[in-house]
Amino acid sequence: MAFESLTDRFGAIFKKLRGQSRLTEKNMDEMLKEIRVALLEADVNFKVVKAFTNDVKERALGQDVYNKVNPSQMLVKICHDEIEELLGKDNTDIAYAKGHPTAIMLVGLQGAGKTTSAGKLAYLQKNKLGKKVLLAPLDVYRPAAIDQLRTIAKEIDVDFFEVDPKKSPVILAKQAQEKAVNEGYDVVIFDTAGRLAIDEVLMDELKNIIKETHPDEVLLLVDAMSGQDAVNVANTFNNDLRLTGLIMSKLDGDARGGAALSIKYLTGIPIKFAGVGEKLTDLDIFYPDRMADRILGMGDVVTLVEKAKEAIDEKQAARDARKMLDGEFTLDDMLRQMKQVQKIGSLGFIAKMIPGMPKLTDEQQEAANREMKNFEAVINSMTRYERAHPESLRFSQKNRIAKGSGKTNADVNRVIKKYEQSKEMMKRLKQYQKSGKMPPGGLGGMGGMGGLGF
Repeated sequence: MAFESLTDRFGAIFKKLRGQSRLTEKNMDEMLKEIRVALLEADVNFKVVKAFTNDVKERALGQDVYNKVNPSQMLVKICHDEIEELLGKDNTDIAYAKGHPTAIMLVGLQGAGKTTSAGKLAYLQKNKLGKKVLLAPLDVYRPAAIDQLRTIAKEIDVDFFEVDPKKSPVILAKQAQEKAVNEGYDVVIFDTAGRLAIDEVLMDELKNIIKETHPDEVLLLVDAMSGQDAVNVANTFNNDLRLTGLIMSKLDGDARGGAALSIKYLTGIPIKFAGVGEKLTDLDIFYPDRMADRILGMGDVVTLVEKAKEAIDEKQAARDARKMLDGEFTLDDMLRQMKQVQKIGSLGFIAKMIPGMPKLTDEQQEAANREMKNFEAVINSMTRYERAHPESLRFSQKNRIAKGSGKTNADVNRVIKKYEQSKEMMKRLKQYQKSGKMPPGGLGGMGGMGGLGF
């Protein structure tokens, strides 16, 4: 995930600062020096780094952080506010039109994944924001571009504007907009053509589309992996088109995060959406405050809850929760809950989103994923009765299950043990619930997610 190394660096810096009883000018300068190095190593533009550290120091002086008993918390808050400002605080909402369909024009270089991003944006508008969406392909030059967008529209069940590729993109955009008005669409998304490099022909075409359709949003797709080149591309497009926002793709990858932290400050254009995967569902609204939380290792519970609501059947989850607390759940119930958790994201992702949760190493995540796959294979090799009554299993049955799942008897015993531990944990939790008390150390004191096979 982008910012991962930066998050680790900030965590180490603030941990060191918490060991100081007072903040002095000396240790403040040392901390700012370490922050400066961390940001530069994350590929943040040097102008942004200088402005950031100067602002942090100025605010620390202004709020009289020096010589206070616990200065580290105040400095974390100051850094959080400054990062949020860099990312575009209060400037990331879509400008939805009133009285007519909102026109969103997506622009960018060829090969950046623009057509796929148009589909992701359409999915988000329809499924997360409840909009009636029309997808309009305006790239009549790239072979199969129209077919690609048509296929995507069908996959996500969004209406597609059929075009005549012999017509100019300007005419097609106007026709699509008229259809959106006449048929009561909330949003029309224009997937425009790109070029391998920015040229006058491309810009003239895009400017003509804007002149004819007056889109409410002109969004540029940039790649987080391209580093500071993203800033240059954004500036060039913005000079001609007056961009209203950015979609930054591949924020789930190994990008160091420098482009995201630099681009708003250097171009004035806010990031409005973040690509966080290759699936058509993997586009999120960009929230600067939540991203600042993640960068500083504070988690992001709000986003986690939102993703859980999207992935989990709430009624089924409530039924499962009651069964678990009553100690009546089966291996089928456990397996279903595990799959629901997997829909939210990887265990590593979930751990990062919860404040105070220890970071999982790659090895730990791989081991947990292996365990979950083993768990599923073993359960699927049981009969319905055995899944409901695993305590009834004898050696011969376990041997059959092990052979059927391609696992060992030890794997089968491990699944049963996890199940028994979970039942015991739930009994204890219900007892604490009745008494109105929490177990020592919270849920973590009861084994955390470990009791559920995680």
